[in-house]
Amino acid sequence: MKLLTVNFLTCAVKTCKTSSESYPLHFRDAQLEQNPQTFNPLFIRNILSRLDWSALTTTANELGLTAMLPDHNPADDMMVDSEGATEEEKNRAKDNVISEEVLKKLHTFLVDTAVIEGKLVCGNCGFEYPIKEGVGNFLLPPHLV
Repeated sequence: MKLLTVNFLTCAVKTCKTSSESYPLHFRDAQLEQNPQTFNPLFIRNILSRLDWSALTTTANELGLTAMLPDHNPADDMMVDSEGATEEEKNRAKDNVISEEVLKKLHTFLVDTAVIEGKLVCGNCGFEYPIKEGVGNFLLPPHLV
């Protein structure tokens, strides 16, 4: 399970829908693996604004990978004055703000790093979603649906 995926997951237990503790899910007993993929800087630039940076930082802290993340989301630096700026100018600003070194670190963290075995645990109810061979099992028992 790629670390990028975890940034979009929340607990599916019915009673957790309204709790802020159900996101992000927390890793337990995680075994990591690096599986290098083709570096795509455009993908990383485009995904940054969709990430919950505090959840990403929590994940990095839990896995001991804080050195792979900048202190803040580089997307925050890409803000340009939207009044009068063309789409091309906005894209150019994005290209110029984030260094390739930062993009490569983010790529390694988000795309190349995966959890092969372990669990994702809800901070609200404590339900554990097992991860086996890199695939998370998010099926709930009937009494929790």
